[in-house]
Amino acid sequence: MTKNDRILQALLEKNLLTAAQIEGLKTRGDNKRPDFLAILEGLVDEEKLAELRAEIADLPYVLIQNEEIPEAILNFLPEEIAKTYKIISFDREENNIKVALVEADLKAMEAVNFLAAGERLRPVFFIVSTSSFKRGFKQYQKMEDEISTALEVKAKSEGEDLIQIEDEGEVGDEEINSAPVARIVSVVIRHAVEARASDIHIEPYDKESRVRYRIDGILHTSLTLPKSIHPAIIARIKVLARLKLDETRVPQDGRIRLLVNGREVDFRVSTLPLASSEKVVMRILDTNSGVPTLESLGFNFNTVNCIREGIKKTSGMMLITGPTGSGKTTTIYAVLTILNKEGVNISTLEDPVEYEIKGINQAQVRPKVGFTFANGLRSLLRQDPNIIMVGEIRDEETAGLATNAALTGHLVLSTLHTNDALGTIFRLLDMGIESFLLASTLKTVVAQRLARRLCKACKQPIKIPEEELADIRQELNQIPISVLKEEIEGFVSVDDFLEKSVFYQAKGCSRCEETGYRGRISIGEAIDINEKLKDILNEGADNLSLEAVKNSQDFISIKQDGYLKAAQGITTIEEVLRVIED
Repeated sequence: MTKNDRILQALLEKNLLTAAQIEGLKTRGDNKRPDFLAILEGLVDEEKLAELRAEIADLPYVLIQNEEIPEAILNFLPEEIAKTYKIISFDREENNIKVALVEADLKAMEAVNFLAAGERLRPVFFIVSTSSFKRGFKQYQKMEDEISTALEVKAKSEGEDLIQIEDEGEVGDEEINSAPVARIVSVVIRHAVEARASDIHIEPYDKESRVRYRIDGILHTSLTLPKSIHPAIIARIKVLARLKLDETRVPQDGRIRLLVNGREVDFRVSTLPLASSEKVVMRILDTNSGVPTLESLGFNFNTVNCIREGIKKTSGMMLITGPTGSGKTTTIYAVLTILNKEGVNISTLEDPVEYEIKGINQAQVRPKVGFTFANGLRSLLRQDPNIIMVGEIRDEETAGLATNAALTGHLVLSTLHTNDALGTIFRLLDMGIESFLLASTLKTVVAQRLARRLCKACKQPIKIPEEELADIRQELNQIPISVLKEEIEGFVSVDDFLEKSVFYQAKGCSRCEETGYRGRISIGEAIDINEKLKDILNEGADNLSLEAVKNSQDFISIKQDGYLKAAQGITTIEEVLRVIED
């Protein structure tokens, strides 16, 4: 039995994974280890898995927090060795030096033994998670130290005071590509990737330049830089993204692919001219993480079943809706991955292409040269497609073409900006689509939001006020009993479920960067446009209402789904209400 098999067997024996989940991980068909995939898809807590690996390796487990490691202990292992073998020394007791390893690697342990012998020390080995290792490794050189060093080098080379704010002038090639500026940009990017950020904002202000990271949907200020260096940083990013340096009057869009900590990461770059300078936003697209499954996104069983039934149809239209940043594109990619078979031709129109999927023809629209969603859709129809994905229905022309494509035997997937699933139908009617056409073409509508997951390490139980509990009870009582039994193991009644439920509040610890949350989960609702709803649409949609939807099928609203996840300890009531209001 291999080491991977032993880990999977242990996960099964400890009831951390089911046999079906393990089989699914084994047959994913990519190069990632099944245990790493389990973490990636949120099936197993990373620290629990590290404890399990420690048990198998017969070594103690340790959790490295954000406490500062003394420099002498940290530097017992050179930075390059720590990075190569993923090991770190974190404590010392007399002649015992404590060393943490991500994997029980014989070569790594031999290297440590060799170094320890020269210092007359005895190494004591521990197993840590990858996240724990990264927290310790960051202490070799923190971002502020790296930025400060780079700024000092730049200041000395130019003979200027760092605090001095100078008028912005033209930025020369030497300054753009200078080592200090290039290093500052590299450090900002690397730390954003390590912090699991989805976006980097670099913003000019009166006397400073602010760098913010969007983590789990919320912006956090990371550091501030002298205003004098802002033009050089913007110019450096423009060079990397192959944008025009001399064009500062209009917005520009570009793309960068960089190797960050040994893995390829794509960045979508957008510049925006402001009153005094340019702002840059970089969307981080970590393609190495792969496209998640519908289940790992966090959708309830009812929504997943509705989506899976919808994509069995060979023609018609499926729409994913929600505000900006609600995870619509990721859901569409998860659906495309299911549909991606050799016997079908899948073509997409995207702005931009966020994940490249083997076997799918993905095109990026370029409005500046006339390649819009509408024009591109006309061209795609001549490419003999079975399935068409249009990144977004933005106007009446695209809506009309997508509807006609669905009417002529194609399965069309797209996204739309609406607040809920039912609102999608009225939005399409406003865009000029006749109700009888919608009855013939629209098959499934999904609305979603992204709520932050509670950090498992620090979440605290809380007593919900009676008025909030009454609202939750009222909402859950509207869900069909059959659906609740499918969603909740051992469900008897709503009162029994709420009595046994434990609600939590976010606290904050080193593992979640003191936010109380780590990662996000989808909360959503789905409507199947079945025969009952088609009849209503054919009559003109005047009688179409949420009550009509509930009478036609099993239905869970976004709010109800959010309350279920809060009652199950996945997120908080405050977070559910926050994203629903958004």
